Amino acid sequence: MIRHLHIENYALIEHLDMDFHTGFSVITGETGAGKSIIIGAIGLLLGQRADSRSIKAEAKRCVVEATFDLSQDSLKDFFQENDLDFDDTECIIRRELTSTGKSRAFINDTPASLTQLKELGEQLLDVHSQHKNLLLGKEDFQLNVLDIVANHTETLDAYKKEYQAYRHLSKQLEEALEEAKASKEDEDYLRFQVNQLADADLKDGEQEELEEESETLEHAEDIKSALYTAANHLQSSNDGTDALGLLKQCLSEIQSISSVYSSAEEWAERLDSCYIELKDLADELENQAEDVEYNPQRLEQVNERLDTIYTLQKKHGVESVEALLNLQTEMEEKLLRITNSDEFIEQLREQVATQKEQALALAKKLSQSRVFTAKRVEKEMEERLLPLGMPNVQFKCSVQAIPSELSTTGYDQVQFLFNANKSGEPKPVSQIASGGEIARVMLSLKALIAGAVKLPTIIFDEIDTGVSGSIAEKMARMMQEMGERGRQVISITHLPQIAALGTHHYKVYKEDTEDATLTHIIPLNEEQRIEEIACMLSGEQLTQAALDNAKTLLGK
Repeated sequence: MIRHLHIENYALIEHLDMDFHTGFSVITGETGAGKSIIIGAIGLLLGQRADSRSIKAEAKRCVVEATFDLSQDSLKDFFQENDLDFDDTECIIRRELTSTGKSRAFINDTPASLTQLKELGEQLLDVHSQHKNLLLGKEDFQLNVLDIVANHTETLDAYKKEYQAYRHLSKQLEEALEEAKASKEDEDYLRFQVNQLADADLKDGEQEELEEESETLEHAEDIKSALYTAANHLQSSNDGTDALGLLKQCLSEIQSISSVYSSAEEWAERLDSCYIELKDLADELENQAEDVEYNPQRLEQVNERLDTIYTLQKKHGVESVEALLNLQTEMEEKLLRITNSDEFIEQLREQVATQKEQALALAKKLSQSRVFTAKRVEKEMEERLLPLGMPNVQFKCSVQAIPSELSTTGYDQVQFLFNANKSGEPKPVSQIASGGEIARVMLSLKALIAGAVKLPTIIFDEIDTGVSGSIAEKMARMMQEMGERGRQVISITHLPQIAALGTHHYKVYKEDTEDATLTHIIPLNEEQRIEEIACMLSGEQLTQAALDNAKTLLGK
């Protein structure tokens, strides 16, 4: 539940700090005082979209922070899965907006995504605003109500897994059929391309070798001349000035003094090593020069091979033999699939049929559970609606199974049917119910769901629209009963009959200062509650009769 709410620089709120309690609490205030602003701020904590225009004028940022009591909730798994700090007593959620449009969210001071905020918020808090009454006309909401009350989460999760596998296989089958149709039209050309690549008999790495050989053959004479010249400079000079001859003379001179000059012995060894290395190099250059020959026939063969490789690369838009070989493999596999496409498609059809049967079996199990739960919902809803001024109410849950139309939730179509009168047949609730009747139906559904999911906090934003008098009191009794079960129920209301039954009462009001209009919220003591409810009864002119009536409503 919410223990503390802090709002700073949000819309008309400059600074707000408010403690909340378990049980049934009410928030009242004149229209336009800012009750919806508080709901909007709480919405930010639930991951709703942020708007920089919500920041109070001239403020650089706004902050909304709430402290939740986790002592009665088991949320450890969520914190572990999302790598968030966990405290089993409390959780602090904070949202910050800047005037530049940036938004940041934190869970226990750890940066969090809006998805994480939304997922956590759904387990901590439910805000029911007036526009959510429109959900009664949506089949997915009605189906979700049945699933929540049925509490068949394991079966539903198992079904969704089988359904996703069925959809995946169905998509594979569709793609295989499309590919087979398109591929058979292009089979001849594809086979020609594969044969062309196969005939080329490409080898990985041969392009680089051929390009190097081509360079050598094209410059064979220059290479041969350079190698012979280098070898001659090393060892074959006619005037005795070749490198090896000079080096040998140098070695002889050093050796001659090695017996009388100790350093000369090391130098002689080094010169001898150089002499041996250069002699080997000279021999190698000479031998290599003899091997290099200008061979125009071989050069033509190499260039023809390279032309074949370059042409294939250009045709297929690649730059290496490796890529051509990969492409050849892909084409061969595609040809194989075309050749075996009928067999492959038949196998996929069998897999799709088998997977569908598995999904249908779980969908049937879900449908049976929903039909059984529908009877329970009908009974409990009528019991809840009867004291809310509907003595002749008929509430039905229509569960229509359409096995040919599998979806993510099974094959059921659920519709809530309603009739508040003795005569006539129940019809879709969104088509036949008045605004006040829809409000009572939604409150009853929320009370029913709340008992099933044990949601810690529920906020009703003017759930009492369209009702008054004793009906309003009975709706308040229902919310009061929800709060007595260890739940936190907060109702924003304009009706004194509801406000009087709250265990805690808060008032929202606006204050005009010299340069701004500000929204505040304060807890009311006993005397203030009497005056507030009296104002709700009599309007702007506070009368003694209204005060006496307020005391009566409060049981004073």
